[in-house]
Amino acid sequence: MKVDFQNEKLINRILEDSRTIAVVGLSAKPDRPSYDVAAFLQSNGYKIIPVNPNLSSVLGEKSYPDLSSIPEPVDVVDIFRKSEDVGPIVDEVIKVGARTVWMQLGIVNEEAAKKAQDAGLNVIMDRCMKREYGKIHG
Repeated sequence: MKVDFQNEKLINRILEDSRTIAVVGLSAKPDRPSYDVAAFLQSNGYKIIPVNPNLSSVLGEKSYPDLSSIPEPVDVVDIFRKSEDVGPIVDEVIKVGARTVWMQLGIVNEEAAKKAQDAGLNVIMDRCMKREYGKIHG
């Protein structure tokens, strides 16, 4: 059985129930997709936690070098990294106890997705949080 990582009902539930989003690979450059999506989510009421070891802060929020350094619970981990870099991030997501792994548009790692799902996490792959939010809220 192939797992559907693009389930619309699950996406809607995640966007409605989640408040804190760790953005792995968030760039400080406004022209980058990670910045655009994070700024949009922040402006729509989500708490954004940047995860980038090369930044001290972005979008007015303290940046952390990795997920394990974040001192509060995270609902969603939104990943802006190459598909081949997702495996270790998913391992860390499982370790910190976030509920959802979200791989942004263009990011596909079936092995990491299955591992996250097997650990009981929600998994969305190859979808943009900003676009999905727009579908719900118009």
